[in-house]
Amino acid sequence: MYAYAGKILRVNLTTGEIKTEPLTEKLAKDYIGGVGLGIKLLMDNSKPGTDAYDPDNPLIYMTGPLSGTMGPTGGNSYAVVSKSPATGGIGNGESHGFFGPDFKRAGYDVIIITGNAPKLSYLWVDDDKVQIMNAEHMKNFSVYHTDQTIREELGDFYIRVSAIGEAGEKLCRFAAIINDEFRAIGRSGMGGVMGSKNLKAVAVRGTHDVNVADKPGFREFVKLIHERMKGPSTKKYKTLGTPENVLVLNSLSALATRNWTDATFEGADKVSGEWLNEHYVKKIVGCATCGMRCDHIAVVPEGPYKGSTSRLEFECLWSMGPLCGIDRLDAVIEAMRITNEYDMDGISIGVVVAFAMDCYEHGIFTREQADGIDLKFGNAEALIQIIHKIGKREGWLGNILAEGTAKAAELIGGDAYKYACHIKGLELPGYDLRTLKTAALGFSVSFRGACHLRNGAYSPDVKGKVNRFKIEPGRGKIITTESKMYNVIDSLIVCKFSRGTYYDGWKDLANYYTLATGIPITVEEMMMDGERIEVLARLFNLREGKGTREYDTLPWKIKNVPVPDEGPAKGVYVSDEEFNIGLDDYYASRDWTPNGIPTLKKITEVGLDEYAYIAEEAMKRVEAKAQAPKATVGGA
Repeated sequence: MYAYAGKILRVNLTTGEIKTEPLTEKLAKDYIGGVGLGIKLLMDNSKPGTDAYDPDNPLIYMTGPLSGTMGPTGGNSYAVVSKSPATGGIGNGESHGFFGPDFKRAGYDVIIITGNAPKLSYLWVDDDKVQIMNAEHMKNFSVYHTDQTIREELGDFYIRVSAIGEAGEKLCRFAAIINDEFRAIGRSGMGGVMGSKNLKAVAVRGTHDVNVADKPGFREFVKLIHERMKGPSTKKYKTLGTPENVLVLNSLSALATRNWTDATFEGADKVSGEWLNEHYVKKIVGCATCGMRCDHIAVVPEGPYKGSTSRLEFECLWSMGPLCGIDRLDAVIEAMRITNEYDMDGISIGVVVAFAMDCYEHGIFTREQADGIDLKFGNAEALIQIIHKIGKREGWLGNILAEGTAKAAELIGGDAYKYACHIKGLELPGYDLRTLKTAALGFSVSFRGACHLRNGAYSPDVKGKVNRFKIEPGRGKIITTESKMYNVIDSLIVCKFSRGTYYDGWKDLANYYTLATGIPITVEEMMMDGERIEVLARLFNLREGKGTREYDTLPWKIKNVPVPDEGPAKGVYVSDEEFNIGLDDYYASRDWTPNGIPTLKKITEVGLDEYAYIAEEAMKRVEAKAQAPKATVGGA
């Protein structure tokens, strides 16, 4: 095959066994690579009910068919898939930078890592030479320190490293995996899975060529996409970057503030993309093969955090800024810096802290229980202090919050559940779902939990294509259509920031794939791939007891606390009645049952008959639950 390396590397950290096997063309075409192929391999290489931190839970490093080529954004990518310690279902993330290309050039499409190393170790992949190396001396090292140490010890600055920090080692359920200092496999706790395996890092050096099938055609397509990247479709990312969203969402009463208490932030101007770029951004850089340059690197020029440096995207700025009631960008930049060093997800960390602040202000726990930290909304110093506590699992509260909002709420007890803003165990991203109701529906049905990157359901709301204060029939189809596209994008592992450059949509993506791999694929076949991946992800979650209607839900605050802000959004929330209308519409658009289970007809249509038993068993469980006698108040 062209573009694909054609090889899967298997590593058992318990036994030290290392072996390879071929990647078949059929598997490649049906699941593409990245997230799609990763989910397929997770399903086939794990047993039902395996805990995310069990040695048998595979940690799967993936490339896409474009990784290692000169393809814009796709050439610089990799992904990680595993069972999520946050949700108990599909966990996945994608990252760009410089690690992915060397991973592919080392000669592998996939690395499947199982077992548990007897001591802290790292995996060293040097083309055909693969070794498990001692990393005991790097215990509790930051990600950056780990990266530098490995390069120095191996004697090559150009080795690329994907690593965890202290939080991953200590099994934080929202720990990330970081490469190239700022780039993260961020969501769903993949760093915690890596830590559970006593694996500090994966280091790669690849010297093999990655050849495409149609060099002249591929070259012309690459030129075309680069030219489009110079145009208006990527202007946002090249100028203010995603922090442009701050003022946009604030104007729509859709900027979640103080843990979804308010929908607007009075300090929005002070944390806007405009203010960030004028006062803090020192340079804008890009990944290998990309024509956009979207990385806005911010540096604090003065004050207590002088010199603090970090890449800052909207979601992370929002989570540690408005969501926590904080309007100080110097503190947010410092918070992001230490979040990266500990290797935590920049979205989840802010949501976890905002949850703690909400609980604190409502008397759910005391200042003494918070190790003396005054966790009031707006306290920037408290934000920094509690992030350190969480990263180290230090103290009662730091240890509990490292479990994520869902499990932390259970452990704290009482009314804490009312302030835990998550879906399926994954913390919400930066949108107020009370005023963006297509997004509310779309986030609720995402297979990895609360996620804006599974179907882009916020877009029609923000762009005014629908009535964002209402859920009505037709929203399900919007979400279904977009999720197919997003599944393919994440399997090719092209950056979602580049999606606007594919003017012909599916036709461009199919052409991109065929030019690189030489495997003919039609638009219809590629759309079917997107549908197949969605169904397979749902079946995996069903297998793990997580995929029925009851798990497609919204946080208590979204359903029970009306927007208090003056303006057109005042009084808005998502009622159970309209939400159920949306779920029914979504399931019907997918040809799933009213309980959210893919029908046998749909399973056959997408070629997943071998997993039909999962849906059949799930249907029996739902039926048995419905027929079970309900308990009466006060007993019999």
